[in-house]
Parts: sequence; C-alpha cells; structure tokens
Amino acid sequence: MTAAHWLLLVTAAFGAGALNAIAGGGSFLTFPALVFTGLPPIVANATSAVAVSPGYLGSTLGFRSELATLPRERLVREGAVCAIGGVLGALLLLVTPAKVFSLAVPWLLLFATVLFALGPRLVAARAARGAGAVHPTAQALGLFAVAVYGGYFNGGLGILLMALYTLTGERQVHTANALKNLNSLLLSLLSVAAFTWAGAIAWPQALVMMVAATLGGFAGARLARRLPAAGVRAVVVVTGLVMAGAFFWRS
Repeated sequence: MTAAHWLLLVTAAFGAGALNAIAGGGSFLTFPALVFTGLPPIVANATSAVAVSPGYLGSTLGFRSELATLPRERLVREGAVCAIGGVLGALLLLVTPAKVFSLAVPWLLLFATVLFALGPRLVAARAARGAGAVHPTAQALGLFAVAVYGGYFNGGLGILLMALYTLTGERQVHTANALKNLNSLLLSLLSVAAFTWAGAIAWPQALVMMVAATLGGFAGARLARRLPAAGVRAVVVVTGLVMAGAFFWRS
C-alpha cells in the first residue's frame, strides 16, 4: 500500500459517505477503490461494507427529524426485516466462489442503477393504471429481497432501497432517504458481523475508511436537503453507469 493508495481510499470513503446520505450508491466508490489497491473482490466487498457502515450512522443522525415523524412500529418492523435479510446475504457471499462473484459484479451494479433510474417512470405507470397502495406483505417481501442483496453485495444497496420506497408509494424523497439510511445501517452492521466472524475483512483499510465515511455521511445529510431530487438522482445514475462500465471493461 502506497501513500497514493491510502489517499485514494480516504477520498473514496468520504465521497461514499456523502453519496450514501444523498441517495445511495456509495459503494460504487469504495469497492472499486479497494479492488484497485489490490484486494480480492470478495475481501474488497466485505471491507467496503465495513467502511461505509459508520457513514450510515452519520447520515441517519442527519435525518433524525424526518425519522421522528414516522411510527416507531414501522421502524422496528422494517429494521427487523433488513437485519435478517442482511445476515442471510452476507452468509451467501461467504460461500460464493470468487470467480463467480467477480463475473456478477458489473451486472449487479448495472441492475441497481437501471432500477433506480426507472423508479419514477414505474411509479407514474402504476398511478396511470390506478393501482392502489402496495400490500404491506408485498412491501415486506420486497424489502427482504433488497436486504439479502445488500448483505451479499453492498454496492447499490441505497439505490435499491430508494427505488423500493418510491415504488411502494413514498412520495417524499427526504423521508425515503431517512428510511434508506436507517435500514442500511442496521443491515450493514449485522452483515459486517458475519464478515468479521469469517475473517473476510482487511481491517487496516477498513478502519481508516470508516472515519472518512462517517464524516462524509454527516456532510452529505446536510447537503441532501439543499439539492433538488432530480439532481440527486442524476448524480447516482451517472456514478452507477460509470462504475458498471469500468467493471465490464475490467472483466
């Protein structure tokens, strides 16, 4: 690890914390940075999950006023679903062959980005058909599926959560952001525990990046309220497409 490598990791982690607070997609920065510095993909993914998890804490605190307006029962229910799904996804990653995971990475990035980009159109299509509210069970199943994905591959987790909340009827982008940050925090903490138990984390890199991501998350939460929703969405979509293209080229 050179000084340039450490500077890259710190910069990527700070940017990831801020991007996660704004709309998600922070792992689009940390995961490639860790791979670039020489870590194997599965170790890089586990380390990236550790690195961005404190950033979720900073951004959750930044959205505490939005969370205070939501029913506690909802927060507990959704948190439990995300916790269970996150652990299952992390365990799935640990038994996946490294070659298979490397081939899946660009497709996972592209899937998350496209779904987020199409979110508003899908919501508009549902409204045009006169579709009613999404059944709570269907919403819980969708949240569980996203949580498993997030435990398996943290890249794009925030994007998928934002897309899910948009598709299931959440009209306030800042409320969706607050829920996304809180549930990402719970999911990440438990999946990180599984990665720690398996010894799949590069701790020197993870610890340095955790500090930078926390600062970025707090800064990003403050910035998010000042940005228009369309601008936030555009930043995330462009970031996702660029990273997916880079990994397709690399593979």
